[in-house]
Amino acid sequence: MSDQETVCKESVYNKLFQSLSPAIYNFIYFKCGDVARAEDLVQEAFIKLWENCSKVPQNKAKSFLYTVCNNAFLNEVAHQKVVLNFTKKSVPKINDQSPQFVLEEKEFEAKLEKALANLTEAQRTAFLLNRIEGKKYREIAEILDISVKAVEKRMSQALDSLRTELKNMNI
Repeated sequence: MSDQETVCKESVYNKLFQSLSPAIYNFIYFKCGDVARAEDLVQEAFIKLWENCSKVPQNKAKSFLYTVCNNAFLNEVAHQKVVLNFTKKSVPKINDQSPQFVLEEKEFEAKLEKALANLTEAQRTAFLLNRIEGKKYREIAEILDISVKAVEKRMSQALDSLRTELKNMNI
């Protein structure tokens, strides 16, 4: 095949299909992992080549096919993400908990927040860094620029205070 032959010539197009389709198929199959989808994407790429045969020089056909196939795959992935995000947002969350449980849970959450608010700032900071952020006492000591013993004391005081306050709240 010389570069002068047009892709619009059926014999040239058929030779391109025979020589390039297996490699393009493997390329896109490795990306999507779906045999049927890979075959469809390769077919779509060759259809676009045929539709644009007068615009694509023969020496650029391989690059054109890879690009079209890859772009079609990427467009599908982007579309799937949009569909997935829409599905996540549109599906109402089903609460299989009893209304009584939900109410008690909200009441406990409010009581816990009140109990946390009643801690001193030093106790609350140490407690939240440990229990919410998952930091170790040593890390908290470095962050707050205090000793590990001071962190231990603050945590102990915070836990005692929370135990006492939550116990008094009749939960």
